[in-house]
Amino acid sequence: MNFFRGVMGGQAAGPQPSGAETIHKLCDRVASSTLLEDRRDAVRALKSLSKKYRMEVGTQAMDHLINILQTDRSDSEILGYALDTLYNILCNDEEEEQDAVTPISASGKHKNVSMPDEAAQKQSDDLGAQFTEQFVQHAEHVTLLLSLLEEFDFHVRWPGVKLLTVLLKNQGVQVQGIILVSPMGVSRLMDLLADSREVIRNDGLLLLQQLTKSNAAIQKIVAFESAFERLLDIITEEGSSDGGIVVEDCLLLLLNLLKNNSSNQNFFKEGSYIQRMKPWFEIGDDNSGWSAQKVTNLHLMLQLVRVMVSPVNSPGATASCQKSMYQCGLLQQLCTILMATGVPADILTETINTVSEVIRGSQVNQDYFASVNAPSNPPRPAIVVLLMSMVNERQPFVLRCAVLYCFQCFLYKNQKGQGEIVATLLPSTIDANSISAGQLLCGGLFSVDSLSNWCAAVALAHSLQDNLTQKEQLLRVQLATSLGKPPVSLLQQCTNILSQGDKIVRRGSKVQTRVGLLMLLCTWINNCPIAVTHFLHNQENVPFLTAQISENLGEDERLVQGLCALLLGICIYYNDNSLENYTKEKLKQLIEKRIGKENFVEKLGFITKHELYSRAAQKPQPVFLSPEQMLFDHEFTKLVKELEGVITKAVHKSNEEEKKEEEVKKTLEQHDNIVTRYKDLIREQDSQIQELKEQVASMSSQSEQMQTTVTQQLSQIQQHKDQYNILKLKIGKESQPNSQEDSSQVNCLQTEELTQLREEVEELRKQHALLQTQLGDKDTLLDTLKSETAESSAGGSDNTELLKELEALRSQVQSQSAEINHMKTERQELLTRTEAGSQDAVSSSDCSLDAAKMAELESRLAAQSSETQRLKEEAKSLSESRAALEQQLASATSTVAILQTEKAKLQTEVQESKKEQDDLLMLLADQDQKINALKQKLKDLGETVDDEDDLDGRDQTDDDYEDED
Repeated sequence: MNFFRGVMGGQAAGPQPSGAETIHKLCDRVASSTLLEDRRDAVRALKSLSKKYRMEVGTQAMDHLINILQTDRSDSEILGYALDTLYNILCNDEEEEQDAVTPISASGKHKNVSMPDEAAQKQSDDLGAQFTEQFVQHAEHVTLLLSLLEEFDFHVRWPGVKLLTVLLKNQGVQVQGIILVSPMGVSRLMDLLADSREVIRNDGLLLLQQLTKSNAAIQKIVAFESAFERLLDIITEEGSSDGGIVVEDCLLLLLNLLKNNSSNQNFFKEGSYIQRMKPWFEIGDDNSGWSAQKVTNLHLMLQLVRVMVSPVNSPGATASCQKSMYQCGLLQQLCTILMATGVPADILTETINTVSEVIRGSQVNQDYFASVNAPSNPPRPAIVVLLMSMVNERQPFVLRCAVLYCFQCFLYKNQKGQGEIVATLLPSTIDANSISAGQLLCGGLFSVDSLSNWCAAVALAHSLQDNLTQKEQLLRVQLATSLGKPPVSLLQQCTNILSQGDKIVRRGSKVQTRVGLLMLLCTWINNCPIAVTHFLHNQENVPFLTAQISENLGEDERLVQGLCALLLGICIYYNDNSLENYTKEKLKQLIEKRIGKENFVEKLGFITKHELYSRAAQKPQPVFLSPEQMLFDHEFTKLVKELEGVITKAVHKSNEEEKKEEEVKKTLEQHDNIVTRYKDLIREQDSQIQELKEQVASMSSQSEQMQTTVTQQLSQIQQHKDQYNILKLKIGKESQPNSQEDSSQVNCLQTEELTQLREEVEELRKQHALLQTQLGDKDTLLDTLKSETAESSAGGSDNTELLKELEALRSQVQSQSAEINHMKTERQELLTRTEAGSQDAVSSSDCSLDAAKMAELESRLAAQSSETQRLKEEAKSLSESRAALEQQLASATSTVAILQTEKAKLQTEVQESKKEQDDLLMLLADQDQKINALKQKLKDLGETVDDEDDLDGRDQTDDDYEDED
């Protein structure tokens, strides 16, 4: 034990051993001692030497310490010493090394220590990485640490958490892979959040932060282990934005889990966790006291909101989150912070950026933001207040960028908002007593501050983005330049700043101002021939652009030259040739004479080669390190990418090629119109045929019902016959005294049968009327179908057949009507005879039943039989009518088939026409190449080549091709 006393501080006689020797002896004692107490004392001594002699302890004792972790699991004290020693060996931060000995205080603050110099820090980092790599070479070492975390003892669990955190810091990817394949590895680490000891829970948060960095698989596992629920509970317990460093750690872990992880974002939204974020942003009326920790926490909370609605997410997921944030009131709460007073500048800037992405592309959210008013007297719209900050050069640069981004997001896919902004510039809506958004944008556009010029120009360009109506409306805006001078249009004033002299040029001479104005002009006249005409109407614009492009200027001016080339190219591509002096052909001739086509294309390519262009094209938010780098807008980079190729082709095309292309386009449009008309006709006829089919089905069902009715009537007649026969038998058998009683019974039977016959005839009459009405409707529909079919079909045979069928149908209907009228007449006669028979029977009730009465009864039965026969004939005629209708439907179907055949022929002709045109273009191209080759050979041989002959030859070749066609 004297040896350990010497090591632990006691003074021993004789020479003192060196540190390396002491460590070697301690390692031998750890390896060879059989008593647990001796090994524990040796490990405790190694822990005390591990900071001063880090390299010696690491090289000699690491394997022994790992062996202790494997063999001495029953003693928590020696396990704690071994884990602390390993932590000291692997840790690179001196502050963390001190934390290994002293736990974090209740306040969460650390004692300040002096930072080592750079060389020592680099050596320390290299040493920690080297030992970490040695430790994780064997995956079972990391698995052993994970198993030790199941120990509840504080002296084992806490050092184990810190050691695993250091391993993840130094060798994150490798350790993540081991934990990922370890059974229940992530689940064991998630249990740390449920530990009742705050020190372990807080360090567990740091461990999970390192574990979830850049590993989507682990992020998903952690999320599905109820991480969101636990973290939000901790944030609430710690006081939300007013909480301490623990809230910050929870927010950092949430950012790791949600950023660039669509699965976790969807899980977060579906779990209704967005609604739990609203209380974070409920700030009180007194905003004077903002601690540094509160600013940090609120900043991270705003970043968490932005992660859920980031433009890089899928549009569907972003829209769903935006909807949830509006419905739960989160957007309203953010707008409250936006308009509050006393909010720190960095929080206000981040809030503006957050609101921007919450409303971007969401019509409902954009409409709500347009309705927000600032708490001023009088109240002003929030958009106006923000624009006032954007054009104010005394505001911080990052704040002005955030306001510009907010304005861009407000107008993104929001044509209604674009119209409201442009309307504030129109003469009929300008209110002289209030400040509008349009007035602020015009003021910034012509301000002395170049940054205000650029921001206002970009904001105004977003008011016109993909909105032809507003581009035309903005042409109406008139500006009063000075007293006594007539007003000029906004378009003219923008071009004046670029091209005219005096002070305007000195303001516009700044690259940033000119770039902003050129971007505005390009966006304005793009895809708007009317705006192009207005721009070309000013005689000074085209000479100015050609002069700018043709000059050899410095590096800074190359970008301006490229934008001028883009503007001139748009004037060519979207030119409707309404101005005689500036048609497409004349502008291309001007470029060829003054600039040169190759030079023009080269200047146009300067835009995409610029370094700041690539930065701006990456994401929509304008992020610039300094105001001087503020040159390109994200949406404008899309426009350049779209137009560069088409402008290059338009400049190189000849007049003949353009004419041919226009002819081809017109031909294709004509063919398309013909095909469209036939499609509409066929679609209409299909619908009519479908209606006819439905009517035929209805008629068929009615015919079946009529057949059923006839069958029922036949059965009733048969019953009447049977009753009559029975009555005859009874009359013949019974005696004369009973004749009077029998006569009264017969009369009673006759009255009942008469009533029943009347009801049946009335039912037949109703069915006949309904059938006649339906036949009339069908006749009308068939007339309509006949007229339309006659128009669409060129052949006369089909029309003749259809007319014959229609006449036959009409004749059948007329004959059927005549038969029905005849049946009505006979019915009336039957009723008359029946009533007369009934009266005679009543008057002769006292007399005997003679043979005349029996004859009358037989005649009535014969009349009923004839009526039944007529009903059968009526049913037969209805069946024939149905067959005629089916035949007519088959005829209409054949007509539709003929139309479809004609449609297929037309489509085939269109394809053949396109193929012939392509072949013609290929032949012309080959002929041009051959002519050029022959001309070059003649020149090489010293012959003089006459260009006019060449042109005549080419025209002759074109005539030959046309003759062949």
